[in-house]
Amino acid sequence: MFAGLAAALGADPVLPVLLVLAAVGLVLALIDLACLRLPDPLVGAAALIAAVGLTGLAATSGSLGRLLGAAAGAALGFTCHVLLALLPGSRLGFGDVKLATVLGLPLGWLGGSSLTLGLVLPHLLHGVVVLALLAAGRVRRDTPLPLGPALLTGAWLAALAA
Repeated sequence: MFAGLAAALGADPVLPVLLVLAAVGLVLALIDLACLRLPDPLVGAAALIAAVGLTGLAATSGSLGRLLGAAAGAALGFTCHVLLALLPGSRLGFGDVKLATVLGLPLGWLGGSSLTLGLVLPHLLHGVVVLALLAAGRVRRDTPLPLGPALLTGAWLAALAA
């Protein structure tokens, strides 16, 4: 994961921020897989890392436009996922909404195509996994499954494509 980001982004100054977010994201994915929860303190830490890191980067590099893109990415991530969470019968939790909001920051920083891919790809990945688990008889339609790992994987893949 870390090597992929380093190879894809090279000397891009945003790389350290993304590497730290990836480390926190790895812990979040493991927790979500184990207990179907995304703990607020860890999601909050990721938000703080992203916000402070990207703000510092914008201030030192004169990239205030990219910081606006990051804020727009977070707003779009929040809006899309809160609407999905409010749909009747939705199993999307608000931990997932918070995580999607946080992931919108670096994805928005990377640009519109990364943001779009990072918002859509997790749901496609999750859908494929759910269908495979259903076909294998490992889960039923009412089995709760974590979305956090798919959100994080989709964001990682979108960052690689940046």
